[in-house]
Amino acid sequence: MTQKLDKLQETLSATLGDAIVSLKRDRGEITITVAAARWPEIGQRLRDDPALRFEQLIDLAGVDWSDYRNEGTEGPRFTVVSHLLSVSHNWRLRVHVNCPDDDLPAVPSINEVWNSANWFEREAFDLFGILFEGHEDLRRILTDYGFIGHPMRKDFPVSGHVEMRYDAETKRVIYQPVTIEPRENVPRVVREDNYGGLH
Repeated sequence: MTQKLDKLQETLSATLGDAIVSLKRDRGEITITVAAARWPEIGQRLRDDPALRFEQLIDLAGVDWSDYRNEGTEGPRFTVVSHLLSVSHNWRLRVHVNCPDDDLPAVPSINEVWNSANWFEREAFDLFGILFEGHEDLRRILTDYGFIGHPMRKDFPVSGHVEMRYDAETKRVIYQPVTIEPRENVPRVVREDNYGGLH
């Protein structure tokens, strides 16, 4: 495994050079970070270069790092994480693309390079509000059309903003502000001396 990772790291460095912002090797995996502006170009090279041949994008997701700031970690709030697979070389690679602007997170779409990115990018847009520039059909995919906000963001309220219910009198679905009052539940713990027959 170590020789295989050595070879992949060497090939990535030789092929991409200074296009790699950082390369991290941990738990038998390699993660590279690339600049958002260069992501489509780098994706094309990762796919087409015979030494790499990452033919498949097997996953793409958004990440909200805002809670890490509470621990003193600096950096961008949003990252797009892609997992690539080379069937030819039996290699896997994780690619981080940081969104340069926290207020309007956006990265170029990679759908032209790997068409499997289509629904993954729509999901990251829907749940995190990350815009994928150049995506031809960037609309919500999991939440309702009238949904407000992006539910996987760390600052999204657990109860949401709007609730819907069926009104029997008007015979239609009604959207209204959330009526749930937040409360803190403390689980009741019962300790018995001889619980389970153990002494």
